This record gives sequence, C-alpha cells and structure tokens, in this order.
Amino acid sequence: MAERPRVLVTRPAGQAQGLCARLEQAGFEAVHVPAIAITGPGDRSVLAGLLDDLEAYQLAVFVSINAVQYGLAQILRQRTWPAHTAIATVGLRTTAAVEALGLPVAHVPEHEFSSEGLLALPALHDLSGQRVAILRGNGGRETLPRELAARGAQVDCVEVYRRVCPADSAALLAPLLHDRQLTAATVTSNETLENLFELAGSTGQSLLQDIPLVVASRRQAALAARLGFRQGAVIAGHASDEAMAAGVEQLLSGSR
Repeated sequence: MAERPRVLVTRPAGQAQGLCARLEQAGFEAVHVPAIAITGPGDRSVLAGLLDDLEAYQLAVFVSINAVQYGLAQILRQRTWPAHTAIATVGLRTTAAVEALGLPVAHVPEHEFSSEGLLALPALHDLSGQRVAILRGNGGRETLPRELAARGAQVDCVEVYRRVCPADSAALLAPLLHDRQLTAATVTSNETLENLFELAGSTGQSLLQDIPLVVASRRQAALAARLGFRQGAVIAGHASDEAMAAGVEQLLSGSR
C-alpha cells in the first residue's frame, strides 16, 4: 500500500484535533507540530478593568478563538454579559466559540473573514459616540482599532492572551524536513508562518520552502511568497477546519 500524503498541522496545542481528524478521514496522515503557542496575558489587570467597566461599551470585538477562550470565558466566570453590549467576531470558528458559551454574535463578516471583512459591514460604518473593546493577543494588527476610531468610536484594545513561538517544536520539525517526510503544510496566520520559518532554522529553511502550503488568506499567501516558498499556496478562504481540510484536498487530490 502506498504511503499516505503527510500533512503538517501547525495549530497551537489543544486546537489541532479537529483539523487532524478531518485530514485523517480524507485519507491523509496528519502530523501536528505547533508553530505557535498561546499563553495568558502579560498583564491580567487589563481584563480585570474591563470586567468592572463592561456596561460602558456598546460593542466588543473578539478577533480570534483565543480571545474568546482567554477573554470571554474568563469574563463569564465572574459576571453576566450586558445585554446591550453587542459582540462582533472576524471568523466562523470565533463565532462558534462565542455561541458555545451561550451568547449571540451580532456582527460577523459575510465573505472575507478578516478585520477588513468585518469593517466592510454596513452596521459598523458609523460608530459615533460608541465605546468599543477589542479583545486580542499581543502585537495584534492595528487596522481594526485604527479604522473603528476613524469612524467615531472610542476604542480600547484589551490584551487577553499572548502568542509565542514554541521553541521545543524545532526538534520535532527538523527530522520531518531533513528526511523529506512532509507532502504539504497548513498555516492559518502570518505569525504562525513566520514562526514555522524560524523553527526550521538555517539548515531547514530551504527544505521548508519546497513544501506546498495551504493557508487561510491572501495575506499568508503573500507572506509565503516573500519568504521564498517555491510551490505557491492554496488559499482556503478562512481558518476553519473544514476550509483548511478542503484546501489540502484541492492541493493533493492527485497524490493519493
């Protein structure tokens, strides 16, 4: 029996099971090596301040599933969510995470699951006099807070988690690259791709550049090109397990 195509999954620990299961069901071998790790915030007092002042906000934006897990879940353990504070998300996985906690999502992009997609919604074009909290990780993109402020909102960014590069993944990645064991790799954020390139090290980066990618967005495809990936990238459209697995099937449909 021919070996199954081996697909690298780079999601954080604890968040890769769904994609790995879908890939295995589709006939691939999923190999999980986290290229990003999620930890609690550097300053926990920021979230504590939001807890006390939540009623003052008309809108709260959760930029990722991690923002829900480290932000909203923590809030709901200590207080109820104000009925007048609407919730917005930038993607389907994040929306599902909010709804799993029993709250509705008022605003989510219709097509492009990104900050730009959220900003395209007509309901967010005029935010004059409104206070908006953006719950996010360290070093997040400034597009969303900048544009919401330009539309009249008073914007507060609340760091509820931190993204770090898991150094111990380098030892897991090295033999996969040097023995040429990977048929494709999946990446769902620019930071994950940058970390993956760093984890490959100087001796593994040229090997990594030969592996075709499935990415969540055009931003990641553009970054892959800048980093020298030679096989291009299939753009899944968003970071859900379903979309990423479908992207892998599109990429490798003839290799099984």
